Amino acid sequence: MLVHWNPDQIALQIGPIALRWYSLFWTIGLAAAYYVVLRLYRQQKISQEKFDPLFFYCFLGILLGARLGHCLLYEPQYFLQHPLEIFLPMRQDGLGHWHFTGFAGLASHGGTAGLMAALWLYVRKTKVPLLRVLDNIAIATPITACCIRLGNLMNSEIVGKATDGTWGFVFERLGDTFPRHPGQLYEAIAYLIFFFIGLWLYRKYPNKVGTGYFFGFCLTTIFTFRLFVEYFKEVQEPWELHMQDLIGLNQGQLLSLPFMAIGIYCLLGAKLPKAWKG
Repeated sequence: MLVHWNPDQIALQIGPIALRWYSLFWTIGLAAAYYVVLRLYRQQKISQEKFDPLFFYCFLGILLGARLGHCLLYEPQYFLQHPLEIFLPMRQDGLGHWHFTGFAGLASHGGTAGLMAALWLYVRKTKVPLLRVLDNIAIATPITACCIRLGNLMNSEIVGKATDGTWGFVFERLGDTFPRHPGQLYEAIAYLIFFFIGLWLYRKYPNKVGTGYFFGFCLTTIFTFRLFVEYFKEVQEPWELHMQDLIGLNQGQLLSLPFMAIGIYCLLGAKLPKAWKG
């Protein structure tokens, strides 16, 4: 089945104010994670006072990490020459004029690293054991990842490779006349499944919260799937083609390996500092 894909990028517009699908899905994903973690904190008798600053830390950590990750890992040459554009949702053309573009470029690996750094700061402030925080966040993370990939689909970005011509998505906004693998949809469906599996595991093994088990499950499943699904996606930057020729992996796959290793290490009950547990 062929799907000719060219949705309007604007979900809602009131006068000059426009809400894009990408922003809407980001908001839905963060709101869903907020609700899930709030429920988990209440079930585990963690005070509201310790929960309240969590969203602030997570939001800034994910946004800054994802932005820096894209700029420094995928387009370092450009952004090191235009450092202001890392933090401004604008780009400067050849004539020196600034144009609003939004933050066109967010990397999931950078977002994950930024989130971990933010949670470390949160733990230092609230004294909630690190692994308990990581496990709770990990249970909710896949639903946010699902929504982000749906936003990518609405933007017709991070597209897949061409299929055999009998099925796939024709991304008309890109000028395509042939079908591609909807890699964004593959990831969104996988992450939604991981979310429900994580909830089921939590209900079955609630005492594992605080051991790193759910953190390990989240990293292992998401980044193992990311390693696999990249074979069906186009590279994000042309220089990755040379990288694939050299080592058989693109940048996204290479960056997934350390997260997979950490995930497997935690999932298998690795020895971790007692101060992190609780």
